Amino acid sequence: MIRVLIADDHPVVRQGLRTFLEIQEDISVVGEAADGAEAVEMTGALAPDVLLLDLKMPVLDGLGALAELSSRALRDVRVIVLTSVSDRGDVAPAMRAGAAGFLYKDVDPGALVQAIRAVHGGQVLLAPEAAEAMLAGQDHEQDGAGAALTDREREVLRLLAAGRSNREIARELVVAEKTVKTHVSNVLMKLGVQDRTQAALYAVRHGLA
Repeated sequence: MIRVLIADDHPVVRQGLRTFLEIQEDISVVGEAADGAEAVEMTGALAPDVLLLDLKMPVLDGLGALAELSSRALRDVRVIVLTSVSDRGDVAPAMRAGAAGFLYKDVDPGALVQAIRAVHGGQVLLAPEAAEAMLAGQDHEQDGAGAALTDREREVLRLLAAGRSNREIARELVVAEKTVKTHVSNVLMKLGVQDRTQAALYAVRHGLA
């Protein structure tokens, strides 16, 4: 069962999301937050698997909530930004702050459910418009980083972006898990990113996934 927390300052939106999500056999809505600060507190108390997070909220906005989740080491929760604001400048800051997905509220309900399942499974997921915004505004200092990867490291990155664990990657490539850990460390270092999520995002942005 995927435990979901909804954070949005509009009660109608929260109720609509809850009503739809709770008819899914594998999803349970464990709570609703009306602002970013409440979302952070409820994440700590309820330990949801996935947080649906609006960006424009009172008290603490979505980006502030992402930063607070990181500072409190509440990084186990997978965050999907679900916003009605189509400001293209919001995508990169949200993903850099630790979001695992970025969708707009006009997303098809079925696609939202699939996104929750995918992100829960370890994937990074962007709405097409959000992906275009990321590509348009990406940092140029990393442009050549992917070229420094070996063929095997690119293969590891592709599997990593698909949400595979080190053990699963080792099984698929028929190598030791320790070898995979070394490859992952090298990938992170060469790409200049801090964790697997950022590496997966890089792969999506640069067409390596």
